[in-house]
Amino acid sequence: MRSLKAAFARRTDRAGASRAVPLLRTAILTLGVVVAVHAVSSEIIPPLPADNPAAWCQRVSERLPGISKTDCRASALVPTGARSHNGFPILIRRFVAASEKKIASNAGVVAVNPGSGMGATPLRILLLGGIHGDELTASAIVFQWMQSMPGGAAEKFHWEVVPMLNPDGLLASQPSRVNAKGVDLNRNFPTLNWDIEAPRYWARQTGSDPRRYPGKSPLSEPETRWLNDELLRFRPQLIISVHAPFGVLDFDGPTAPPQRFGRLSLNPVGVYPGSLGNYYGALGKVPVITIELPNARVMPTDAETRKIWTDMLAWIDRNVAARTTGDQDAKPAPKSLSASAGTALLNR
Repeated sequence: MRSLKAAFARRTDRAGASRAVPLLRTAILTLGVVVAVHAVSSEIIPPLPADNPAAWCQRVSERLPGISKTDCRASALVPTGARSHNGFPILIRRFVAASEKKIASNAGVVAVNPGSGMGATPLRILLLGGIHGDELTASAIVFQWMQSMPGGAAEKFHWEVVPMLNPDGLLASQPSRVNAKGVDLNRNFPTLNWDIEAPRYWARQTGSDPRRYPGKSPLSEPETRWLNDELLRFRPQLIISVHAPFGVLDFDGPTAPPQRFGRLSLNPVGVYPGSLGNYYGALGKVPVITIELPNARVMPTDAETRKIWTDMLAWIDRNVAARTTGDQDAKPAPKSLSASAGTALLNR
C-alpha cells in the first residue's frame, strides 16, 4: 500500500519512472515556477471548428488506440460550448434514461430535466476520461463503453459522458499529462485550503514536478472551470473518472466502495490537494470511482473491457442506485470546512 501511494505521488510517466532530472529542478528554482512549467507546454495547436466532427474525429482516431474515425463519429459527441486553451471544443454525450424517454414521450416533451418532479428520477452519473492527456486508454475505453450504452443495462441511468477532458494534452505532438498551460487538471479543483495545501504538496511531495503543477489558483483552467460549472448544473450522484496505468480501483466519498471490477481490485491511493476525488468525493460527499487501467497505451482485452463495464454497472445498481430515491440531489463540495477536518482528509 505504502509503495503504491508513493508511486502515485511521484509518477511522471506511464511506466512510473521519473523524468524530473536535477537540471530541470534547478531551472525551476532559478528561473521561477511559471517560466519552467510554461516551457513544458509551449506547443500551440490550431483551434478546430466547433461544428466539425470530421475534423475532431480524424485527430482523435489517429491518437487513441482501438478507436477508428467511424467509432468516433458514431459516438455522437457534441460541443459543450467550452473550449480548451488551444481552442479544441470540450465534447460531451448525454444519454437519457429509458424511464425519462418514456415520460418525455407521454408528456409530449423532448427531455426531462433532473429535478423536474416528473416521476422517479434515475441516478445521474458523470463518466470522465482523459483528464490526463497522456493516459490514452482512459479516453479510448470510454469511447468503447459508449457503444454499449444504448439499449443495455446502462439505460437505467442518466449519463453525461466526457471522454476527453484534456484534449490539448491528448493531441499534443507528444501526449502530455498537463494541459496546454502546463497545469495538472486533477490538481486544479478548489479543495480545502488549496492556496496553501496545493503549492506546498507540489513543492514538498513531488519536488516541483512540472507534470503535477496545480496552477496559479483553483479553477484557473478553462477545462476545470467548465467541469465545475457542469457539476453544479447536472448534480451527478456518482462520478466515474478513468485513468492509467496502475491497474487498481480507488474510491472517495460515501457508500461502500467497490472491491473489484474485472481484474481491477480496490487499493486506495490517498487524497491529494486539488484532485476531483478530494473535491467532490471526500469533501462533497458524492461517490467518486477512479478506475486505473493497467496500461496507458495498450487497451485491455475486449473481454476485460466488457467485464469492467458489467461489474461496474452491477455495483452501481446494488450500491448507489438502490440507495438513491426520489429527487435526491448531489450537493457541490462545501466551500469551507474546519481546518482540523481538512488536515485529516489531506493526511489520509
